[in-house]
Formats: sequence, C-alpha cells, structure tokens
Amino acid sequence: MAAMTLVEDLCPVPDIRRTDMDAAVESARAAVGLPVGARVVAAMSGGVDSTVVAALLHKAGYDVVGVTLQLYDHGAALKKKGACCAGQDIHDARLAAETIGIPHYVLDYESRFKDAVIDQFADSYLKGQTPVPCIRCNQTVKFRDLLDVARDLGAEAMATGHYVRRAAVGNRSQMRKAVDHSRDQSYFLFATTQDQLDYLRFPLADLEKPQVRGVAAELGLKIAAKPDSQDICFVPSGDYRTLIDRLRPQGREAGEIVHMDGRVLGRHAGITDYTIGQRRGLNVAVGEPLFVVRLEPETRRVFVGPREALLTASLTLEETNWLGDEATLVEAAASALPVLARVRSTRQSSPARLALIDGDVCVVFDEGEEGVAPGQACALYDSTDPDRVLGGGFIRDTTAVATA
Repeated sequence: MAAMTLVEDLCPVPDIRRTDMDAAVESARAAVGLPVGARVVAAMSGGVDSTVVAALLHKAGYDVVGVTLQLYDHGAALKKKGACCAGQDIHDARLAAETIGIPHYVLDYESRFKDAVIDQFADSYLKGQTPVPCIRCNQTVKFRDLLDVARDLGAEAMATGHYVRRAAVGNRSQMRKAVDHSRDQSYFLFATTQDQLDYLRFPLADLEKPQVRGVAAELGLKIAAKPDSQDICFVPSGDYRTLIDRLRPQGREAGEIVHMDGRVLGRHAGITDYTIGQRRGLNVAVGEPLFVVRLEPETRRVFVGPREALLTASLTLEETNWLGDEATLVEAAASALPVLARVRSTRQSSPARLALIDGDVCVVFDEGEEGVAPGQACALYDSTDPDRVLGGGFIRDTTAVATA
C-alpha cells in the first residue's frame, strides 16, 4: 500500500490500489455468498466499518438497504465523542447512504434498548456482577429484533461491520475469528445462535482496519478517518457509576470492606463502586496490595485479598449458546470436551475442559485463570482449531483455586 494520508487530522487513511479495491469487493461478494442482485440489509451504525460494508455490497451488485438503530437519547450522547449510535452517528449513516445511493431507515429502538441492555447493565452491578453490555446488545436488539426487520424487508441476509468470519461447512455455518486477530470481535458474538449465523454475513472478515479506511476514502465516504467508538455507547460521560446511581440508587448504600481472613478494614459508600479484580480506590491499607475478590450484595460487604486469591479454578455458565458439532452444550460438557476459554475480550484464551457438575455446565481450567468475574462472558473455542467459536455463556459463579 502507498503512504498514509490524514483526513481532518483524525485517523490515518492509506491509499488503496485498484487491485486492493477489486479484492475487497470480491471478498465481500464471497462473504455474502448469494447471487448478485439479492437483497441484503446492512446494519449501519454510522462508523467506518458498517459504512464500508454497505458500500462494498452495493458496489458488488447487491440490492442493499441500510438500517440504523436509534438506541438512546441523542442530546446526552452528543456531548461525548467516541460513542456509537448517537445523533451524529445517525447523521453520518444517513449521509453515507445518500453518497452510496441506497435506501436508509432509522428505527427507534430506545425502549427496547433500555429494557434489554441498560436496565440489565444496572441490575448486574447491583448484584455484584460485571456485565458486558455490547454482548447483550448484539444478543437482543441487533441480532434478534433487527434480524426480524431485515426479513420483513425481504432481505436474504443481513450484513454487519463486525470483524468475524462466517464459514459454511456442509449444511451449517461456523463462526470463526477474523483474519486480523487484533480486531477480532468473536468474543462479543458468542451468543449468536445457529439460525442467526445462517442469516448473517460479515464482509470485513478478510480485511484489516487500514484497508477498510482506505476503501472508504477511495469510495468518497467522509467517515474514512472517523475514530472508532471507545466507550460504552449509553454512558457518554464515561462514568458508568453515575448512570447506575441514577437508575438504581439502592446500590449507594454503605457497607464494610472485609479482608478474606475476616478482618474489617474499613467502609465503602456503595457496592456498585466495585468489581472483581479491582485494586485502585479501595481506600484501605494493610501493607500489601489488595484486590476485590468477592462481592456480597445481600450483606453489602466487599471482600478483598491478595492477588493470588483471584485465581479461578472453574466457573459455571448460564444463558449458554452452542455452535459446536455435538448436539448440545450439555452433551459436550458430559463428554468433558477440551476447549479454549476466553473470559475477557482483552485476554487470550486458556486451555480448559467442559464439565457437567450437578446438572450445570462448567468450565474447568487447566491452570488457574485470572480476571474471572460473575456477569462476564466466557467464549469457547475449539482446542484443535483455535479460530473456531464453539459458543459460550455468561459466568454465574466461580470457584477459587484455593478452595477447589
């Protein structure tokens, strides 16, 4: 590729050769796998990724319809750059659709989004959990409700700007990591069901982010240098605790900070200020680094201890999804299937095995795993084919190495 240029001093945008553009179009056509002329709904958030998807599919000869979701109050979101689906993003999506030359619809999903994502987010913190709202959003309003709209519009598929691969194997679809592992979003999509995966398309699976920006610039799209979203979209201030305090004020009840050996070290102003693994902001000192190791919402106690107390031997899953070859996740767990388990988007997968314990699906790690907290997701990958996503679930509870 040629040298980088800057557009509006935002993100670097490479120049794209004609061969690169042709390859991107062919890659998008291969990802869709439908006859040219088929109708495809493009989910357009207003960012560069989803916009390029719509543009590539249009250039590839598909009948593209752009759809953007209005998810929360524009006025609050406009005060903070780097949040998706805000008023400016809807404007950008509409302008891009006009530039591309495709019809575009904006759907008011504020009420659905509040019920399925925002309220669940606040409730999770009240329960002492650490939620992942982006997964809930994909699981509900995007890959459930929006897919229904796409079908109502007569589309044969819905395409998104996620960096993940869909591969047709026999009569089923597999989910796989994107070529650019640094951009891979499979962790956030573990809850995608088999039926949804059969209908979805991910045209950016074979591209790297600089290529995507270069394609956008070559196609004359003004969002080519637009920064990626960084924050939780419905927390425009970046301070999620303020939102939780407003929605669930009962979380702002004082309680004790207790060492795991039983010593009461101090008091806190509300359990929603804490998450498992947190070190900063504890305001207690015993001469050694302390971390939050357990939360007890019913007693409003925050338990702290040394870092080694965070090591997790196993976890129990709930709200599971299965994309593997076995008929069900329960069947896979009963057979002690080896897997690679990923408990945070920022962590690598760790060797583990599935287990069925007292009827619950559990993940037992080969070695102690850090960074595990109830409410988070555990995505599962094939131990013999690490790019393949097998599904996963949300973490209900954990067992520490010390008490395993």
